[in-house]
Amino acid sequence: MDILLERHLRLVRRRRIGLLSHQAALVRSGASSAQALYKAAGSNLMALFGPEHGFSGAAAAGQKTWSSIHPDWNIPIHSLYGERRKPAAEMLEGLDLVICDLQDLGVRCYTYLATMANMLEACREAGVELVLTDRPVPLPNIVDGAMPQPSLMSFVAPCNLPMVYGMTPGETALWLNRAGDQGGLLRVISMHDWKRSSSVVRGDQGEFMPPSPGIKSRESALTYAATVFSEALPGIDCGRGTNLAFRVIGAPWLEAEKFCRDLDRFKFKGAAFHPCRYIAAVAPYEGRELDAIRISVTNPAQFKPVECSLLLLRELTRCYGYGRVWKHKGVRLRWFDKLYGDPQVRKQLIDDVPLTSIYKGWQTDSKAFVEARERVLLY
Repeated sequence: MDILLERHLRLVRRRRIGLLSHQAALVRSGASSAQALYKAAGSNLMALFGPEHGFSGAAAAGQKTWSSIHPDWNIPIHSLYGERRKPAAEMLEGLDLVICDLQDLGVRCYTYLATMANMLEACREAGVELVLTDRPVPLPNIVDGAMPQPSLMSFVAPCNLPMVYGMTPGETALWLNRAGDQGGLLRVISMHDWKRSSSVVRGDQGEFMPPSPGIKSRESALTYAATVFSEALPGIDCGRGTNLAFRVIGAPWLEAEKFCRDLDRFKFKGAAFHPCRYIAAVAPYEGRELDAIRISVTNPAQFKPVECSLLLLRELTRCYGYGRVWKHKGVRLRWFDKLYGDPQVRKQLIDDVPLTSIYKGWQTDSKAFVEARERVLLY
């Protein structure tokens, strides 16, 4: 966004603009992209669009948000996580250009991917240009997880790519554009002086604003895909509602010191596991102090979070029993399958298929994606 406003301002001058963004999208000064764009474009900024969690980023996971009017700028804020998840034609009417600036994680079930894909499709249908201002993702070098099965395509599996797909938002938009043959209505503003070797944990990357209420830190962004299974398996807590959200897994029955020693023998690449304790903030263990393990990413270029999640689930089941993991009250097996995109993942875990065989199957199935991905990489 800084580059757009400093070097390509001609793209927004005298054009009627919509902006899909949220408060996590910051420019170098610390202002939000919306504030920076409004300062540059003024009354030419005619509409705002908000993804899950709302334009303000305050709504809880899965909570519907509603369209409103910006209190200071007197322009509509269209919710894309309420009555509609794809912009209606009338929302784009009168716009020449939509700018998309979302801080994403590069994880298929993190819903900003679906929202961006829907906006790209809606703009193509309406003949409105879309300019995407690119941002880093936590694991730009990692492709990990199963390809989604057609029967499980959904808002958390909106595109035919692995769970972790190793592309920035700009690269993802280019990939979507190629896959959908969507013509010349997309322009990506690339980042300057950013390399794939850069780590999201570096301290020189500017202010951190949570892209959603559950991603409290850069470290949470790295480990999200390793612990998101807890949304479907409530017997295992991931620290949601605490400052350790998605960095830990905990339970009253977990023996953290012993379990970490068990995990250490696998020498999992790119990560270390440490015992810790915290007080759970959500049901079913709300208010209880839990024994837990904390995942520390030691090398983002090697860490495969989806493979890590299967290792955790396999060892939790082996050490503490099938019932505690898979039969706890409130378990949502269908949601687990949607998150992973393939029902075979759960069946293979339960049937004790060797993890290396599962991983090799993912790599075989994603070979065509990996080849297509190479053609759109910008960095």
